[in-house]
Amino acid sequence: MPPDPLSATLSALAHPTRREILARLATGDVSVTELAEPHEMSLAAISKHLKVLEGAGLVSRGKDAQWRPCHLEASPLSAVLTWVEDYRCFWERNADSLADYLTTMQHASARKKSKPRNSKRKAP
Repeated sequence: MPPDPLSATLSALAHPTRREILARLATGDVSVTELAEPHEMSLAAISKHLKVLEGAGLVSRGKDAQWRPCHLEASPLSAVLTWVEDYRCFWERNADSLADYLTTMQHASARKKSKPRNSKRKAP
């Protein structure tokens, strides 16, 4: 049973080489050979990474005479963005709560410092 699209996309994004490939494709279509150049791996290894990206719908390959350009298909990333956005809201709420707590603690500390201390010395 194939994974759901979000799981397939996240799985494809899990490898740094695949993320680098997507970053390169974001600048324009390139060949497999061009994608392999900055990496110390074989064309076969790059092709395997491309197959994973294709399986997730993140990359497509065209055909232009002898040139088979790889193309970024960014639409699956929108599901990732939506999923992450829910957690961003969660972390922002937590950060706001922490900021409120720290402000309260600073005010309490400032009040303690500004109160004069009662002297426990006895009068002569």
